[in-house]
Amino acid sequence: MSDPDEILLGFARALRAAGLRVTADRSQTMLQAVSVVGLGDERATYWAARAAVCAGPDDLVVFDRVFDEWFHGEGAGPAARRRPVVTVVQASLDGDGSGDGEGDASTVRTAASDIEVLRHRDIAELSAADRARLAALFDGLHPRLPRRTAYRHRPWRRGTVDRRATLRQMRRSLGEPVDIAWQHRSTRSRRVVLLVDVSGSMSPYADALLRLAHRVSRGTQAVETFTLGTRLTRVTRAMRLRDADAAVVASGEAVPDWSGGTRLGETLKAFLDRWGQRGLARGAVVVVFSDGWERGDASLLATQMQRLRRLAHRVVWVNPHKGADGYRPVQVGMAAALPFCDDFVAGHSFAAFDELVGRIARA
Repeated sequence: MSDPDEILLGFARALRAAGLRVTADRSQTMLQAVSVVGLGDERATYWAARAAVCAGPDDLVVFDRVFDEWFHGEGAGPAARRRPVVTVVQASLDGDGSGDGEGDASTVRTAASDIEVLRHRDIAELSAADRARLAALFDGLHPRLPRRTAYRHRPWRRGTVDRRATLRQMRRSLGEPVDIAWQHRSTRSRRVVLLVDVSGSMSPYADALLRLAHRVSRGTQAVETFTLGTRLTRVTRAMRLRDADAAVVASGEAVPDWSGGTRLGETLKAFLDRWGQRGLARGAVVVVFSDGWERGDASLLATQMQRLRRLAHRVVWVNPHKGADGYRPVQVGMAAALPFCDDFVAGHSFAAFDELVGRIARA
């Protein structure tokens, strides 16, 4: 894919993150329209892109704001559209736009440095443009599911003697000595259950957490995803859609209590009563993404966490605030849940997600 296409597709993701309904068809139309006028003509690019993705007057304010953030940085304002797009994008890659004469190598180094900084930034502090850039980084995650020993054996070069196979070979050779057949216990993927808090206090992180869940779920049937708030919602089917943006949108449409209150004890009880006790949580790695704010009964949360701990192979609690200096788990819900967690980790940045993926694989 060429650089102009990458720039424009990133812009489309930023618009989508800001709330505009930019479908795949509209993104393709924008690419075709801008290719006709040329990305170097910013005024023409602005009008071509706006005509392609805006469905009505209500979209224009959001489009203008994201356009300025994406091509000029925050606070540039509409007047900045008089500058050429290519110059502005190059300036954003070079830092101050002055250039140091090292050409493409310097640009690549600076861009790589910018990505590394973005990886460690708190997601709640990111602009719409940075959130779109962050969304593109999830393709670089390569999660692996933990393994467990299966009940079945399989032929192998060593291990324990496969008596049945050895006897079958001896019968075929009329009792003559034969090579001993060996077997060992095979392994299979251990189930992973993701419980994502989408209450109001977790809303700055919800989009990124669902993208992480989509990446972990991709290509496997061993991952289950639920959202927690004032009620429990299963979004496993949405997470198995191939396109990450479509999966996030489908999850948002399925969740009735997005950015609402937090009743962790009640929703966890609903999960265990309907799904977990029947086998979904049994022997699984259960990952809870929440800041621990609880409006319900904290003692109920403690009781349900104790139930979960007895069923699960490992319980991991991911709190976005743990990455902050001086954080202490003093929230009522967090204090009630923490004694029943095997791991308590940060979940505020992409770097924290990368570390979490490795932790899940080793569970």
